[in-house]
Amino acid sequence: MLSIGPDPTLICDVGCELGEGPVWDAARACLWFVDIKGRRLHRFDPEDGGLKTWTTPDQTGFALPAEDGALICGLPSGLHRFDPETGAFSFLAEVEPDRPQNRLNDGFVAPDGTLWFGSMDDSERLRSGALYSWRRGVLTRHDDGYGVTNGPAMSPDGGTLYHNDTLQKRVYAFDHADGVLSNKRPFAETPDGYADGPSVDAAGVLHVGLFNGWGVARFSPAGERLGTIAFPVMTVTKAAFGGEDLKTLFCTTAWLGNADKRSEQPTLGGLYALRVETPGLPPTRVKL
Repeated sequence: MLSIGPDPTLICDVGCELGEGPVWDAARACLWFVDIKGRRLHRFDPEDGGLKTWTTPDQTGFALPAEDGALICGLPSGLHRFDPETGAFSFLAEVEPDRPQNRLNDGFVAPDGTLWFGSMDDSERLRSGALYSWRRGVLTRHDDGYGVTNGPAMSPDGGTLYHNDTLQKRVYAFDHADGVLSNKRPFAETPDGYADGPSVDAAGVLHVGLFNGWGVARFSPAGERLGTIAFPVMTVTKAAFGGEDLKTLFCTTAWLGNADKRSEQPTLGGLYALRVETPGLPPTRVKL
């Protein structure tokens, strides 16, 4: 096992242009993540530091394990199934055929196996992004009008869903019950960076990656800023809990928009990790 301590440590100098979507795969004891702009899907083994990489057909915002052993991936054309054994992608479902300027971005799997994810204008100019769920082949649009979406994430009791409008540096909260959202409200602001990918620990603390904010912001279930985990690089795109005890916080980073900073921050785009006291929530798989 790699030696990981309480401070952010570079564990894979992969150099992603836009690293995103780290997700722990408990069955395989590995971490999946993507390089959206680099069109790569990565599988990282924390036991020996090994990395396996596949080229994706297009920009891939997320790759989340499904109950049949495949991964469900979000591409601009919609949802696709990825088979790790063959490396093949196969089309599953359209999402936004009426919004050709959009691509899919971040996503997560709820405890009941529902896939939640967002979309965004690839040029980051239009507020054409939306929030979706996909459960057993049924696609539902829950909210609309985002610039750049990130998340979602869910409270330990499943009663609150968090979703970020990154360009506004804002985290929203919704009441959630049986796949239905209501009572949208501002939950938190991140004036020190763009609110990127979120994850929740077992105590309900929300961890938000700060794009151009040099760290990961932590918020209580009441929305109180608890502090920031400082990083040696400026763009943390998402933090996700993993490892056997779910006490390793894996963090993707990016050099997108900061290519001129790479001489000063040569590990921009690398995969980082640190050990934390409170574990994350057990990962679940997409139900098909």
